[in-house]
Amino acid sequence: MATTPEQGNKAVRALAYPFPDGHRLDVPPQFAELRAKCPVQRVELPYGGAGWLVTRQAEVKTVLGDSRFSRAASVQADIPRTQEWPNPGGDILSLDPPEHARVRRLISGAFSRRNIERWRPRIEELVGEMVAGMRTAGSPVDLVDSLSMPLPITVICEMLGVPAADQHFFRRFSELVFSGAGVPAEDVEAATDALMSYLAEHIARHRAEPRDDLLSELIAARDEDESRLSEEELVTLGVTILAAGHETTANAIANSVLTLLAEDLWTSMARHPERVGTAVEELLRFIPLGGSESLPRIATEDVTLGEVTVRAGEAVFPAMVSANFDENVFADPQILDLDRAHNPHLAFGFGPHFCPGAQLARTEIRTALAALLREFPDLRLAVPLTELPWREATALIRGPRHLPVAWHH
Repeated sequence: MATTPEQGNKAVRALAYPFPDGHRLDVPPQFAELRAKCPVQRVELPYGGAGWLVTRQAEVKTVLGDSRFSRAASVQADIPRTQEWPNPGGDILSLDPPEHARVRRLISGAFSRRNIERWRPRIEELVGEMVAGMRTAGSPVDLVDSLSMPLPITVICEMLGVPAADQHFFRRFSELVFSGAGVPAEDVEAATDALMSYLAEHIARHRAEPRDDLLSELIAARDEDESRLSEEELVTLGVTILAAGHETTANAIANSVLTLLAEDLWTSMARHPERVGTAVEELLRFIPLGGSESLPRIATEDVTLGEVTVRAGEAVFPAMVSANFDENVFADPQILDLDRAHNPHLAFGFGPHFCPGAQLARTEIRTALAALLREFPDLRLAVPLTELPWREATALIRGPRHLPVAWHH
């Protein structure tokens, strides 16, 4: 551990970060210690030096919602980070208001509660087909390949008008981008280039023959008023929606089923299907969807955060995974309480970058879980928990690579 300069704060020891992971879905115990003793902690990252780790919900929400903490300032900068390559920028996740709001407004309607309700029958139809396919295939089956991955891929493809046969472009891209540490930068660049080229051609086809889908709406908005969206932004936004629209939800479905089975809660949930909505919110809070690091913000001026002064130019890591276990917000946060009524978790973020696809993700997770509980009330793991294959080096997204499940014939 290194000792940081004074910089207006009392000298503190920088902890090595990210913290070592134990069980794949466990939350590192260091977070609880830091929330109690040092909620704004100096940390040393694998690349780019030291920054600040924020672990309590109040301070995390400040970082996520305060305009003095910038995502745009992280673009192409040699800042503290977990990946070898700097943030290339160009996507909505790397924009600050008002630029962020300009782009976000174009997609907010497509992911509104009203529009997602329009998609609910199609989502239920897809889930029904996939669950029937599981039944036909017979026990055991891989839940990842049978349901949790193809469901959100198919939905987001249909929303964007992408043919099912072309899904491999963005699946390869997202597998590399979301796998984090250990992936060569040139592999990520190659997959990104391939997907960008495909999507540019896909946009050209949609421009020539407009359809009733989200991509055609974005093309129309861009072509009617170029100040709303540049051509490059249009392509990049399509890539972001495609990748983010399936990876997180696919893992949330698999992780939720795994957790209910591992905690011996599946049977009781199957007897009370009316609890699914509340249970999903608790699963979103309890299960760390990503690794123990979040997308960093850069302070644009000196900011007092807790008892620490974050200097202009310093990187701050808001740990939403820790904020979801904040003892000041949640009663008995270490307990998985599927009936938890008050649940202001940050699984979808907070502030300007709150996930625009939150309603879609919730609908897909609830629909998938409800169908599985109804059709397979005696579902169980087909292999011991210790033998599950996990995605390797997953910094941003975590989950089992395969989830073999079984039921009585």
